[in-house]
Amino acid sequence: MQKDVDKLLSYLEVKQLDEFNFEGRSPDFPKRIFGGQVLAQALNSAARCVDPKNLVHSMHAYFLRPGDPQKIITFEVDPIRDGRSFITRSVVAKQSGRTIFNTSISFQKKENGLEHQIPIKITSPPENLETDFEFWKRFAKDHPDKAPPPQAHAIERRVVDRRDYINPEPRHPNQKMWFKVLGELGSDPLRHATLLAYISDYSLLSAALLPHPYTSFNPELQLASLDHSIWFHRSFRADDYLLYDIDSPSSCGSRGFSRGSFYTRDGILVASTAQESLMRLRN
Repeated sequence: MQKDVDKLLSYLEVKQLDEFNFEGRSPDFPKRIFGGQVLAQALNSAARCVDPKNLVHSMHAYFLRPGDPQKIITFEVDPIRDGRSFITRSVVAKQSGRTIFNTSISFQKKENGLEHQIPIKITSPPENLETDFEFWKRFAKDHPDKAPPPQAHAIERRVVDRRDYINPEPRHPNQKMWFKVLGELGSDPLRHATLLAYISDYSLLSAALLPHPYTSFNPELQLASLDHSIWFHRSFRADDYLLYDIDSPSSCGSRGFSRGSFYTRDGILVASTAQESLMRLRN
């Protein structure tokens, strides 16, 4: 699995062209670039333009156009603010001269202060759950017309209460899943933050579909991520299991709103996310 992790990192840890310009490539996705990839690449670009003593604490992004996985992505970093405690970088991602994504990312020197966290009780350990690879392998065997056999991947996911993709019944808009990078990542906090940014785009949109009798397989739906925010609260390791707890309090105007929280196995909140997604019924 380490080979798969190294390959993923070769895409996410972008190539630096000069002080504020970077270049990223994409794995072969069927139609368009996965949003989490661009989030991770933009974060990796911005972080390499600040002193490593300053750790990322928030990221706010907009997906503006679908990305083409066959084309190079350029990342232009604007050093818009260097404060005594907080540093801000703006990043624009382009393909063929057209902007496909932009984001503002804030970094902070480590500080001590007041701390609290709402407690969470973790009831489903990952070892008791089926992996995505196991599920989709069985699904492809039973429904070869719906999904191809899965490929090995650098990220393991174990869903707590998996939805029925063939006959989706409306249900409460909350889902939980465990994530883990299947390889050694070392101690660099930027590498772990880059991979969490990548993982953070998984399943936020699907949570907003849970109250409705639709899944991403349904051709009646046009689906896309519109914007995305991440807040990094505490240090963590992406090569240890993290629980992603997602809910969707609302959908309206062909947009679904979702929120997510990443917890360690000990129930420590390490990051939070929010996203609006396009959920348009085709006429």
